[in-house]
Amino acid sequence: MLVEVVVETLAMDQKNQSPVVILKDAMGDRKIPIWIGHPEASVIAMELSGRKFPRPLTHDLLANLLKGLKVRVQRVEISDLVENTFFAKIYLEHQGELLCVDARPSDSIALALKMRAKIYADSKLFSSEIDSLLAGAGGSAEPPSEQRADELRQFIENLDPKDFGKFRF
Repeated sequence: MLVEVVVETLAMDQKNQSPVVILKDAMGDRKIPIWIGHPEASVIAMELSGRKFPRPLTHDLLANLLKGLKVRVQRVEISDLVENTFFAKIYLEHQGELLCVDARPSDSIALALKMRAKIYADSKLFSSEIDSLLAGAGGSAEPPSEQRADELRQFIENLDPKDFGKFRF
């Protein structure tokens, strides 16, 4: 089942100096943190702040091409999590036909923001699929995976953007 999400914030993971986009259930408090690259984070940050770069960047170029071709971004779906990697799909509509394109979540989110399209996440990403984020080498010093999964779920539910730090571009 798909759940509409919104970009709650963009933050910097202080531990590994990587940007994190936090998606929040539009109708609730559930959250999904997705670690992304710096270029995509900059595009998302600029879009969230309403700032424009003086010349078109790659995401601007794509948005301008789609608009020029009269293609509408119908929606973006954060669809899966496999081996700690999130997957996304962009649904494009042109003359009544729908095309689904595989894409990285960061690019999909940036494009959705630019094109004012809705973003959805598969409901499984709010719960059991998060367990795969905890998959690791294991070892006796580690808590059981069920306990680690519960701890991560609790962390995500109580996630506060202040836990990360401001993303600056």
